[in-house]
Amino acid sequence: MAARILLIEDNATNLELMVYLLQAFGYSPICARDGEAGLAMARSENLSLIISDIQMPTIDGFEVARRLKSDSSTNSIPLIAVTALAMVGDRDRILAAGFDGYVTKPIAPEDFVSQVERFIKQDEKGSRRSPETLVDGSEEASAERRLRILVVDDRAINRELARSILQPSGYEVIAASGISEGLQRAKEYLPDLILSDVCMAFGSGYDFIQLIKEDLDLKDIPFIFITSTMVNETDKVRGLNLGADRFLFRPTEPLTLLAEIRNCLEGRHK
Repeated sequence: MAARILLIEDNATNLELMVYLLQAFGYSPICARDGEAGLAMARSENLSLIISDIQMPTIDGFEVARRLKSDSSTNSIPLIAVTALAMVGDRDRILAAGFDGYVTKPIAPEDFVSQVERFIKQDEKGSRRSPETLVDGSEEASAERRLRILVVDDRAINRELARSILQPSGYEVIAASGISEGLQRAKEYLPDLILSDVCMAFGSGYDFIQLIKEDLDLKDIPFIFITSTMVNETDKVRGLNLGADRFLFRPTEPLTLLAEIRNCLEGRHK
């Protein structure tokens, strides 16, 4: 059974990124937005790992560590700090407080899960392989190394997550934060595939795919929608009727996303 991991973090952006990455690799994260809530969850939940921010209001990560390690019900749970501290002696101070390790901020999506997995028992690790394993010794990955994917999403977290999955598998990633920039980059780079969100701040993915399909130079590029908001069958049918090759829902496992992309690319080059 994959590990249950407690995340104690008051920054919503960091928390969302960690949850997304852990879920994508098969783990079950639970969240606390402050130290007190985190301590309560640590005592009541069956946990494999605790990840805690250091700089939090009211009770900081050092106090969280002190209480967890002094409590017989929680002191054996591995504890990782997430910190932007970078002063001389910070590492020693973190470990001396009771943390078993630490991850530095800003979080690197391509490294985060592998950093965390060092503290998880083998039989509790997620069953999904990291995308990096598709590269080592893989002739298929080598053949795809120069293929270019345009990722269009107005959320930086989603763009970085896509980049962290695609680049280690040999793809070149071009990113855009909206449909205007996406269309410009599509014309400039002529990508081999487009991966687009549906709901964005300045125009929807449906508007974007129509612009792509109206352009003679772009209309045959494989197009995949990926969304966490448009989740009913009607939305999916609409996207496919507009010319999308796939309509995926978040969270999507990395290997599933890579397989869908590979199938679309293979279909184009047949």
